[in-house]
Amino acid sequence: MLVLESIKLAFSAIRINKMRSFLTMLGIIIGISSVIAITSIGSSIQSVVDKQFASIGSTYMYVYPDWYMLDDGVVSQSDLFSEDEIRGLKEAYPEMIDYAVPYGYSSSDSRVGRTQASFSLMGVGDGYDVVSNMHITYGRMINENDVKSQKPRIVIDETAAQRLFGKTNAVGESLPLTIDGVANDYTVVGIYYVEPSIFTPVSTDNQFSAYIPYSLIPSMVHSCSNIEIYYASGYDAKTAGDTICRYLERVKDKEEGFYTYDSVEQQQGMMNEILGTISLAIGAIAAISLLVGGIGIMNIMLVSVTERTREIGTRKALGARTGDILFQFLIESMIISAIGGIIGTLLGLGTAAVGMKLVGVDFAVNPLVILLAVGFSAVVGMFFGIYPARKAAGLDPIEALRYE
Repeated sequence: MLVLESIKLAFSAIRINKMRSFLTMLGIIIGISSVIAITSIGSSIQSVVDKQFASIGSTYMYVYPDWYMLDDGVVSQSDLFSEDEIRGLKEAYPEMIDYAVPYGYSSSDSRVGRTQASFSLMGVGDGYDVVSNMHITYGRMINENDVKSQKPRIVIDETAAQRLFGKTNAVGESLPLTIDGVANDYTVVGIYYVEPSIFTPVSTDNQFSAYIPYSLIPSMVHSCSNIEIYYASGYDAKTAGDTICRYLERVKDKEEGFYTYDSVEQQQGMMNEILGTISLAIGAIAAISLLVGGIGIMNIMLVSVTERTREIGTRKALGARTGDILFQFLIESMIISAIGGIIGTLLGLGTAAVGMKLVGVDFAVNPLVILLAVGFSAVVGMFFGIYPARKAAGLDPIEALRYE
């Protein structure tokens, strides 16, 4: 009963002084809205980053010699990986390794009719489309037969097909390329589509990405310095990476630590940690305004105590206990703060949602942050309302009734 009565009195006091109550809430509103907006933007960006990493395969890694372990920083022939060694690696860990090929990259200009284009060419093997979540819209991906027979086959994206051949289904068309001085006509065997992401190479009207058998990149024929690997989903990056590196060191007769790896899992973890730290730091700075808002609440509540001195004296004279007066003013400060917290939360969510829509990013929010924000605002109100409430509760009823 006391709680309900105190809540009614609190809302009555707020209604009587609407403008003053709103101005008191303003610090809390600004602080909470800033924190909510920043954390929501951080969550949205982190969600996008997670999706982008997933788009290239969360189990991707590449293995290479640790440059700090090399003599004079120079890679010798004995440090490189042969195709047989990579094949042996896959056979040694068939359950752990889904895909392992020499990492190969090249580029070439091409011309079809009067249309010119430049291609970034990735050397891949059989099953690359499966492990990398690639969507083949027409035809097929590079297969084992293409690799072994070194057939001039190529998979291009829909945009390149439309640009060069005037149609998205360009399977069977011929594309002239020159790789490391070797000219050949490559037959288009597949068309793929990948949703744009932060990892998608920037394309212009005549710059595209494409995939060919890794065996057609001359520098990959005998040996390579990097191995491109997709490990099975049941393993973590550290387990897979350490196992693979130790195996290669034994095969190549190298000291432990000579080979190292980078993985999507590691990069994603680092990116999330950076984003989390930035959001936390900026959120902490924004939260300083909550302190200012709390001081504003304490200031207004002290004014309120002074204005309502006779009311307090009357209530005490009628039997109200010290605890009742303390509770009444404490409830009032908490309600002011909580209302400010709710308004600030809605404002922060709205600001973040509009901002993310403008930049074309899906809006994401952590519900726990909202609960913590509103709860924290009430705690701020309680903390900064204690002193005014204790001052009100400590008033002498006789002196309070005499107050003018």
